[in-house]
Amino acid sequence: MDHRPAGMKDHERYMYIVHVHVQVKPGSEDAFIRATLENARNSVQEPGIARFDVLREAAEPTGFVLVEVYRDADAAVRHKETPHYAVWRDAVTEMMAMPRVGVKYQNLFPADGSW
Repeated sequence: MDHRPAGMKDHERYMYIVHVHVQVKPGSEDAFIRATLENARNSVQEPGIARFDVLREAAEPTGFVLVEVYRDADAAVRHKETPHYAVWRDAVTEMMAMPRVGVKYQNLFPADGSW
């Protein structure tokens, strides 16, 4: 069953959301946090980004999740073309205990993009 208002297209309803799971090497947590917060501060200035949350696991201090909420999939592509993303990517690559994993989602609620 389609829950969209009449006439609403998929690209008008759904935000493009990515949860990026990162496990860093022990001892690199502080440097990862510094680099990631700098990237997040710059990212939220991009017009296509509605949210950019940086979360740390409570039980595992080397585990992080970045919750990136884009207004559409093109905004995610544009984000990866920014200088601040490139700086972050290059800075944190050696800090990671394993490759980061991005899981993509579509929001169901709120459906109006009122993030």
